[in-house]
Amino acid sequence: MEEMEEELKCPVCGSFYREPIILPCSHNICQACARNILVQTPESESPQSRRASGSGVSDYDYLDLDKMSLYSEADSGYGSYGGFASAPTTPCQKSPNGVRVFPPAMPPPATHLSPALASVPRNSCITCPQCHRSLILDDRGLRGFPKNRVLEGVIDRYQQSKAAALKCQLCEKAPKEATVMCEQCDVFYCDPCRLRCHPPRGPLAKHRLVPPAQGRVSRRLSPRKVSTCTDHELENHSMYCVQCKMPVCYQCLEEGKHSSHEVKALGAMWKLHKSQLSQALNGLSDRAKEAKEFLVQLRNMVQQIQENSVEFEACLVAQCDALIDALNRRKAQLLARVNKEHEHKLKVVRDQISHCTVKLRQTTGLMEYCLEVIKENDPSGFLQISDALIRRVHLTEDQWGKGTLTPRMTTDFDLSLDNSPLLQSIHQLDFVQMKTSSPVPATPILQLEECCTHNNSATLSWKQPPLSTVPAEGYILELDDGNGGQFREVYVGKETMCTVDGLHFNSTYNARIKAFNKTGVSQYSKTLVLQTSEGCNFETQPAPYSQLVDIKKLLAVAWFAFDPGSAHSDIIFSNDNLTVTCSSYDDRVVLGKTGFSKGVHYWELTVDRYDNHPDPAFGVARNNVMKDVMLGKDDKAWAMYVDNNRSWFMHNNSHTNRTEGGITKGATIGVLLDLNRKTLTFFINDEQQGPIAFENVEGLFFPAVSLNRNVQVTLHTGLPVPDCYSSRASIA
Repeated sequence: MEEMEEELKCPVCGSFYREPIILPCSHNICQACARNILVQTPESESPQSRRASGSGVSDYDYLDLDKMSLYSEADSGYGSYGGFASAPTTPCQKSPNGVRVFPPAMPPPATHLSPALASVPRNSCITCPQCHRSLILDDRGLRGFPKNRVLEGVIDRYQQSKAAALKCQLCEKAPKEATVMCEQCDVFYCDPCRLRCHPPRGPLAKHRLVPPAQGRVSRRLSPRKVSTCTDHELENHSMYCVQCKMPVCYQCLEEGKHSSHEVKALGAMWKLHKSQLSQALNGLSDRAKEAKEFLVQLRNMVQQIQENSVEFEACLVAQCDALIDALNRRKAQLLARVNKEHEHKLKVVRDQISHCTVKLRQTTGLMEYCLEVIKENDPSGFLQISDALIRRVHLTEDQWGKGTLTPRMTTDFDLSLDNSPLLQSIHQLDFVQMKTSSPVPATPILQLEECCTHNNSATLSWKQPPLSTVPAEGYILELDDGNGGQFREVYVGKETMCTVDGLHFNSTYNARIKAFNKTGVSQYSKTLVLQTSEGCNFETQPAPYSQLVDIKKLLAVAWFAFDPGSAHSDIIFSNDNLTVTCSSYDDRVVLGKTGFSKGVHYWELTVDRYDNHPDPAFGVARNNVMKDVMLGKDDKAWAMYVDNNRSWFMHNNSHTNRTEGGITKGATIGVLLDLNRKTLTFFINDEQQGPIAFENVEGLFFPAVSLNRNVQVTLHTGLPVPDCYSSRASIA
């Protein structure tokens, strides 16, 4: 029964209907609420003016909402007419149900009309608060609407069935419990409302006040009011007009208003409509039963979803924990390798420290002994031992000069953890749908005629099969490490062509491609074998002179330019990034685009401008070298810096091997990186500058230059090694 309560409440006041009337749109409203929402209309819109103009209208004429809307789009309420001199805008308030309620209109001047008619202003309009249809009242006013006696009876039975105490009907906000009921007014009052609205004086003193329970019984026992005709108040409804779908009286039939309409007995139509309503309720009852069963199913689904969620979360946590454990185990293995390398470096350095300490002690002892011998005044005795001492001193000096003062081990850990494939896999870690709604894309086809290698770069191209009907959202390109190791992802995206830079020279790579969409990934394509440019493969072991090897025939040259992306912002590029200078007086570093880790590589730089005797530096560096200091100042670069008179080799800010001979405008500086022999050598104007500059160079190196605004150089690549070095390498 409680679900029905909203059907029994007025949409205007929000309380149970009191004296409900039926609007032509079949909705109900309290008679008092209908009086509150009346709006006065212009004279030209009244039914009388329309009848006078000869237009055929019914008793209840709906307004043209395009011309004159009572519905306010701004606040979804109701507003009075504006823009008519005869109907000034009237302030309004909102009812508890959100409907605009207008204050009672000013009482009209006294006329000869009856009090019932005079209570409603002429030319009034009412809008249904539920469907917003508007209509103009005729001379009968609200009396022209039939009263809904059935709704009143349902409300009475509903209120009687409720065990809760009766509430006051006049409280404005929260209704209080009623203490009395006036039998004459038929209203329940609480004590404050009774004193305010029903004082015991004047005409109200004769009214009989009874307890609420007794008033409920008296209401129940009072005879039901008989429904009367709205046009003839003294006549009861006796027939039913089928065409108008409304009860009528005999006088309605005699006056001719319904004379041509089909009418039937009221009782027969009552039973027929009851039967039709019962049949309609049967269908609605079936839908309500299905809705209840559906709600039970949904509630069961909520419980099942919660259980499945807990189980799935536990499974997900277990899988992630397994990945974390595997990562921790791999971390321990990598740390063990780092510790092993650490111990090895320390052992080599400590052995060299011990050896150097012993040798230094011997040298110091020899020096002190020689000084004491020099102090002797016996010429013959001195000459007896001087030749031997001189030979010992020269021999000891030569022993110090044969690489004894060169560290046997670098401080760098030439180990770089490649975690990008793992991070990419973690970012791509996602759920796979158990039930796929569409198939995976077809396996891509590598276009061999467009795949190629250049220096240490490889370009691959692929496409979808011609008859493929499943679109691919992207592709995944994988390469191995060039030594037959595991594949790793090098590209993920929508493009069908990719160039991979930074590969090893003289290496063989295996490449494969697969496609993916929301459903999953395709099979791998056929594996493509790629060969990068070759390097020098001659043996470094001594060989007989009869087995001379021409290094130029074994060397594949590489072409490259300077890299603007990694250079200092003060570097100025020109000539397709082959010529560089600087805008600053301080030294700035620029790297080449290509890195080398295998083979023999030679390039040259010509000095286009040389002012004020600066000292540019040339050499190789790691990718993360400092860009705002001279090349060789940190431990990431190996360089030769040179002025107009002499040059020095520098690494980690250590200056060695000063060599006479400098550069001027037009000079050529050559850099030879032999990663097979792990050496770095420099040339000036085709002549080797000093000894081999650096040995034991391993890893990935990029050509590098540091200069300031007083120098401009141009890079030349793809060159053979100098003849002098070719001869020495062949002999070696």
